[in-house]
Amino acid sequence: MFAKVSSLGLFGLNAFPVDVEIDISRGNPQFEIVGLPDTVVRESRERIRAALRSCSISFPVASVMVNLAPADTRKSGSVHDMAIFMAVLLCMRMISTEPDGCAFIGEISLNGDIRRINGVLPMVMLAREKGIASVFVPAENAREASVIDGVDIYAVHNAEELIKHFRGEELLTPCEHYIPPEAAYNEPLDFSDVRGQQSAKKALEIAAAGGHNALLIGSPGSGKSMLAKRMPSILPPLTFEEALETTKIHSISGLLTPEMPIITKRPFRSPHHTISSAGLAGGGTVPHPGEVSLAHNGLLFLDELAEFDRKTLEILRQPLEDRRVTIARASGTVTYPCTIMLIGAMNPCPCGYYGHPKRKCICPKNKVTSYLSRISGPMLDRFDLHIEVAHVEFGDLSSKAKEESSADIRKRVIAARAVQEERFRNTGITCNALITPDKLQGFCPMDEGAEKLMKSVFDRLGLSARAYDRILKVARTIADIDGSEVIRKAHVAAAAQFRSLDRKYWAE
Repeated sequence: MFAKVSSLGLFGLNAFPVDVEIDISRGNPQFEIVGLPDTVVRESRERIRAALRSCSISFPVASVMVNLAPADTRKSGSVHDMAIFMAVLLCMRMISTEPDGCAFIGEISLNGDIRRINGVLPMVMLAREKGIASVFVPAENAREASVIDGVDIYAVHNAEELIKHFRGEELLTPCEHYIPPEAAYNEPLDFSDVRGQQSAKKALEIAAAGGHNALLIGSPGSGKSMLAKRMPSILPPLTFEEALETTKIHSISGLLTPEMPIITKRPFRSPHHTISSAGLAGGGTVPHPGEVSLAHNGLLFLDELAEFDRKTLEILRQPLEDRRVTIARASGTVTYPCTIMLIGAMNPCPCGYYGHPKRKCICPKNKVTSYLSRISGPMLDRFDLHIEVAHVEFGDLSSKAKEESSADIRKRVIAARAVQEERFRNTGITCNALITPDKLQGFCPMDEGAEKLMKSVFDRLGLSARAYDRILKVARTIADIDGSEVIRKAHVAAAAQFRSLDRKYWAE
């Protein structure tokens, strides 16, 4: 007897269709699974035997051969358990309805319960592309799967429900399409809590408006981390397409819950400085996304930047330019997107008071140089904004004046992003930081005064071509906030001002 049931597999972010073929014939009793299964897939034999017993069904005393096609693609995880279970039932004629146009993904437990799996969203998206009408998923994954319109999603709690549905005894009903609510931005951390630091706040507003990377340098207690942790409160909302892209990465990482089936706010990731290279960029035998990909379409905050291992930081250089991470392993090559804003925060020296106006630095000169050299020139060049967070004065801390709230700043950020959205329509560019070199001159026109100042800054500071591009992009963002279509002298001057700290701290 032969039967075939559809399933879906996943490698990295790439989902692929899987046909579960089964043949039950006379011979020595055995249960074999072929088609490049890993250990977890092979162990499904014992789970399925026990699940059948829990449903009062005897496993056939025969030769049972299961093939996961295509046979040359490695299958991993417990995602195929439900499909193999259905194939066994179909071949044994234990169900009356053929599961045509259906796909099954989910792990089955020893007592027949269907357990949640990771990566449901990209698999359901592929099912829609392949014209599969119905997908049966674990009940805990149902809301996540129902985000995708155009496919009927059936939530399955246990094997009994599945058997009764295909026997026509108790039919399951498709889940309602989940429409995510509009994200609420009542963040507990607000910029109104930060006293003083007007210059740093303005710089972070520019960074949020244009999607720029920013480096905060200042003495301990000046408010670097406090400012950075309030960035999510002023970031613009995700589009639905961006939300799906981000959710796919969180889905395969197992970070979604039934209460939060789709990411509606831009991610904020803040790994500790002891993180490994694989933890930051991604890796593993079957490559998993790292922090830089989990922050896709959001913000990656690296506090105490100089304390990170230098080799770990250098791994970020190419992803920051290419906006993607490619991980090659013996099992295959996986590419994860990582369009992020990178915010770094660091002290200027080990004691933290190098260049402080009132406290003397106790570090030897060579220690200061060694500390700063942990951030290489090419890495430093990838920060669009260098922000000096000044020492907070007593007058700022004791002032009764009300500070500007995140909601007010966010309004200006959203207005600037709206200008950019109109400018970049149908180009694939979403913000000023992503302007490609071939489109830079077209999107960043300067008046005569701005061009003269840019030439003077370029020659005087000895800028690299990358630094020139980044100053121009930041000037474009400042002009957008200012409501100007043309970049003027004041915009270039403000942008160049944020590229001066490497001369102050790294000049020697």
